[in-house]
Amino acid sequence: MKIYLDNAATTAIHPEVVETMIPMMRNQFGNPSSIHAFGREVRSALETARKKVAQLLKTTPSELFFTSGGTEANNMALRCCIHDLGIKHAITSPLEHHAVLHTLEDLAHRGEIKLSLVKVDAQGHVDLADLEQLLKDNDRTLVSLMHANNEIGTLLPLQQVGEICRKYDAIFHSDTVQTMGHFTHDLSTLPIDFITCAAHKFHGPKGVGFLYINNRIKIKPFITGGAQERNMRGGTENVYGIVGLAKALEIAYENIDQDLQYIKGLKIYMHDRLVSEIPGIDFNGDVSDNSLYTVLNVSFPPTDISEMLLFNLDIAGIACSAGSACTSGTNVGSHVLTGIQSSPDRPAIRFSFSRYNTKEELDYCIEKLKELFLVNV
Repeated sequence: MKIYLDNAATTAIHPEVVETMIPMMRNQFGNPSSIHAFGREVRSALETARKKVAQLLKTTPSELFFTSGGTEANNMALRCCIHDLGIKHAITSPLEHHAVLHTLEDLAHRGEIKLSLVKVDAQGHVDLADLEQLLKDNDRTLVSLMHANNEIGTLLPLQQVGEICRKYDAIFHSDTVQTMGHFTHDLSTLPIDFITCAAHKFHGPKGVGFLYINNRIKIKPFITGGAQERNMRGGTENVYGIVGLAKALEIAYENIDQDLQYIKGLKIYMHDRLVSEIPGIDFNGDVSDNSLYTVLNVSFPPTDISEMLLFNLDIAGIACSAGSACTSGTNVGSHVLTGIQSSPDRPAIRFSFSRYNTKEELDYCIEKLKELFLVNV
């Protein structure tokens, strides 16, 4: 039996998304920058996809720029904002994805900005009073805080943070990679300047995403060498990926309430069974409704198999994660768990769910965990 519980790393592509992409790979092969009929046909498909995404997010197509994924989109927002808008101070949290944290640390190391880390509590919630104090004490600032933490699932109150940033004339960027397609984002009312997306987090293809740039913000290209994406991102567009992204987001929005209730039910079921079946477990992050319903991060009791827990689950056919997929395979501990002061002696596993998981799969996973801990505790 093989069970996939690592959907925060990537999701299985939806069959309808594959069917939408195939014609773009097989027949509609023109370069969208070409002016002949082959190119115009593909350009039309690309712009139709952009309009669909804009419609779903309640924004304008002119504010959306397609990228290779979330990491590029985050880098584009942060580096261009600092280079082009004269920002000398940035605020982020110690729990951010490395696409944000390492980017801002690099800019600070180069002497381009002063970097401040806002306080977070033991569940990973940002201290909004500390955020406001940091904004009061500094000149115009860039604030970069993710909507939902990719390891522990704790949510940021986007509207409230956006209003605080507007109050102090700060630029607000949020990495929304984990919440895009899982929550609705109304960009017509949300006080935000940049958000990012990666299609493979909501059953779309890998290697494609987008950056939303509020029309009030004017930055220069991050990647030069071509006039694509309205002179903002050089390089021939990944058209079949973009078409797949738009289709995946459309499917996600069509089923968003149903999927939320179903996947949230799986998370609650897993949580409750773990509590009843395995003594001494704990949870990292906020496991209430104020969290990402696709992620459950569990700390298990210290045992002789602590360092081999993930490996033993893999042998049993269960795919999950000890943290972000971007750091798996390394010996570096989770900076997120360190940031919330989770005990390093307790092995932590991130289980993350999708519409394709079942309670039967969770039952199998829990039985395998019980076998491991009954033998080794």
